[in-house]
Amino acid sequence: MGTECNQQQDIWRTFGSRKRTDMAAVAKPGRMKAFSTTHDWESTDYEPTLPVTEKSNPLTRDIDRASASSIVKMLQACDAQMFQEKSQTEYQRLLSEEIVKTLMEVAERVRLILKDPQDSLVVLSGCGTSGRLAFFMASGFNRELQRLNYAPICSYVIAGGDRALFSSQEAPEDDPTLGALRLKKVSEGKKRVLFIGVSCGLSAPFVAGQLDFCLRHPDVYTPVLVGFNPAHQARNEPLPGCTLTFRSVVTRMEELAKTQKAFLINPALGPEAISGSSRMKGGSATKILLEVVFSASFSRTPVTFNGIVQHMRSYKKALDFTYSHSEEIAVLTEAAGRSLQCGRQVCYLGWGSLGLLGLIDASECKPTFGADYEDIRGFVSGVYKELGNNEGDLTLMGPEFSISHDDFLDRVLPRLTDDDAVLLLYSDSDDVDEVAKLAHRVREKTSNIHGAYHQTDGGTAAQQDDINKLCSSTINFTWSQETPKRLQHMRELSTKLLLNAVSTGAHILKGKVFKNYMIDLQVTNSKLYRRAARLLQELSSHSESQCEEALLKAIYQVDKLSEDIMTCSLKTHTHTAGKAKKVVPLALVCLLTGCSIKEAETRLEQQPIVREAVEACLKSS
Repeated sequence: MGTECNQQQDIWRTFGSRKRTDMAAVAKPGRMKAFSTTHDWESTDYEPTLPVTEKSNPLTRDIDRASASSIVKMLQACDAQMFQEKSQTEYQRLLSEEIVKTLMEVAERVRLILKDPQDSLVVLSGCGTSGRLAFFMASGFNRELQRLNYAPICSYVIAGGDRALFSSQEAPEDDPTLGALRLKKVSEGKKRVLFIGVSCGLSAPFVAGQLDFCLRHPDVYTPVLVGFNPAHQARNEPLPGCTLTFRSVVTRMEELAKTQKAFLINPALGPEAISGSSRMKGGSATKILLEVVFSASFSRTPVTFNGIVQHMRSYKKALDFTYSHSEEIAVLTEAAGRSLQCGRQVCYLGWGSLGLLGLIDASECKPTFGADYEDIRGFVSGVYKELGNNEGDLTLMGPEFSISHDDFLDRVLPRLTDDDAVLLLYSDSDDVDEVAKLAHRVREKTSNIHGAYHQTDGGTAAQQDDINKLCSSTINFTWSQETPKRLQHMRELSTKLLLNAVSTGAHILKGKVFKNYMIDLQVTNSKLYRRAARLLQELSSHSESQCEEALLKAIYQVDKLSEDIMTCSLKTHTHTAGKAKKVVPLALVCLLTGCSIKEAETRLEQQPIVREAVEACLKSS
């Protein structure tokens, strides 16, 4: 493996010197013109048929050719778009007056729940990243309530159940009936329920079914929708098994919002750095919005407009502070990219909530980049009992659910080499002695160990010098004093931004991104199926029908579609696609070259870097 890896690195060094661009204009604050944070994407003639969350970002068109340093700078520019002021367009923004006022109103509703915890409940729900964050925040909010001597009032629902917390379970997102049933079950017996459904693209049938259920039972449920498209861009095709559309649900909510019987929180954030990858800005903004609401609710002071705005702006400061370490983040990204290029793995070893964010980031790589679950893995201190998830210990469900440090020591550490990268995620509120002990164990197997450490100004732990000496690189995030809970939220956002940059950058360096598109995404639900078909059209210039035909051929591994395949439901197509690999690259190679599925497979085997295989076909077509 070591020799093979060295040979592959030689190839990549040659490739890097030829194609990877160190875009210096991005790296210097005074020279941001090439990647300015202007409102180009807001133009009515920019990709006009796509909602904001599915558009490609003009800032990252060449991210697939960028160096690690430039990748991080581009991600910084994209993340900064979250906090742009409203321009002369239809889009509400994160700090728009209408959004802030809605956050105030929802915070007051949470306060009503706090006054009657016995008969009331707040339910957070979502699919994929949104569902994982629903779990993350519901658990965190309940712990904070207990610290403040309140009864816990939060519960969560995630499409696919707890398996989806740490692995890809995309198919249940398409079931609106299941969503409604899960909401009904978790809130059974409650007299007042504030339901907060998160669907970044205003598109998930699972969440639409829950919102519709709330609208049909207004005596108990008050629905809140969080997403990042304007209402008219909500998905407008019938939900599976019914005549409703997500847009029709949103339209009903808009009418009820006039009398505060429903709430819509949908600021535009700008397109994602990697088109459609809502785990990034969408996930970050979800965390920000819900933490602002709940922090205002828990406070003993009145909820005010200025208080909400100031709290939101503190997250902007956290974002800027995180990216002030951009060169150090680039070092981690480069190390992770080298490991993936070698066919080795990246491991996050985390403590507390930072470790849980590592688990979430790792679980998102499989559907986003067509990665194996072992490519990037997360491990956290403690066991499932401490996580507090609904279904308890998931270890018996499969190896990807073995997520403790002990699991890492038993199953992963013995086979680590210098080609594997390990990243420690911890803060001065964790047991730094324990961190140091684990770092020593890892260092005995690999020198490719790195650290991301959050500390309060003047509060460096004595053991930190020892850990620094063990690590190839360390980022010390030194924060000024703030209220403890707010400081923890900022550290969490910082860690999420760091991990998103590392995992996204590493997969870009591996060749899993073409331009700024997820070229090797999994096609495991209706949203991803439509996205894959659109991507094939964009890259091949073929018709919609030709692209869907090529997609189905790649899914079923056939050169001619039978009548049975053509009459199968979309659910059957996506279920079958879940068992296949490189579906979109196969379809694209066939479209560009006219070759058979078998020939396309051979081309991809000969050039496993998906971006390079696609570029070769584009040049010859």
